[in-house]
Amino acid sequence: MTKTTETFSPYDSADYLVDVETAAAYLEAALDEAGDDSAVIAQALGTIARSGNVSELARRIGMSREGLYKALSADGNPSFATIMKVARALGLKLHFDSVA
Repeated sequence: MTKTTETFSPYDSADYLVDVETAAAYLEAALDEAGDDSAVIAQALGTIARSGNVSELARRIGMSREGLYKALSADGNPSFATIMKVARALGLKLHFDSVA
């Protein structure tokens, strides 16, 4: 009896965000789950950014690649302006609905 060894690569949501519709659904789910934790939103935008060309995205919004990675990391604290610029550059639009 031969024992086979399976190897797995780390899971990365960015690998599955193949178009803007999927990215929008991913961000919408993050918004629904985030509650008051704005870091979840920043991290979700970071994941969407990593699904494409981060260097090109950073150039379009006027940031360095490293600065963009830092702002959209779990430890980042991006300004609302940065969130809006990133979303717009990714082809996404934030909107609000009444919860009442």
